[in-house]
Amino acid sequence: MDDFFEKGLEQRRGTLGADYVNKNLEAADDFTRPFQEAMTAWCWGFGWGDEAIDPKTRSMMNLSMIGALGRMHEWEIHCRGALNNGVTKEEIRAIIHVVGIYCGVPMALECFRVARRVLEEAGEL
Repeated sequence: MDDFFEKGLEQRRGTLGADYVNKNLEAADDFTRPFQEAMTAWCWGFGWGDEAIDPKTRSMMNLSMIGALGRMHEWEIHCRGALNNGVTKEEIRAIIHVVGIYCGVPMALECFRVARRVLEEAGEL
């Protein structure tokens, strides 16, 4: 498990940014720390650590799935991470189109609202 945690920490920091990850880990307390550690090991070490899918593709998949679920707080975090992993503005737009086709126009509109904010902050718009 320690190997997955260390690998996950590297993946998580590389995608979401070291400042964001460190802030979350430092804010963890006795109540939330076990989940932070397990999520880092399982999601980021085991899942993202599998080199069969490159980080850019994995980010694109995540935006599709998280958008389909309507988890906009996580979608925003992963939209920033997707830019870090080389996903372009045009690719984000295409992903949102797919979300709209399969999950509905209201969900696509939410994704566009969040993406616009993230892209503006990143200087992409």
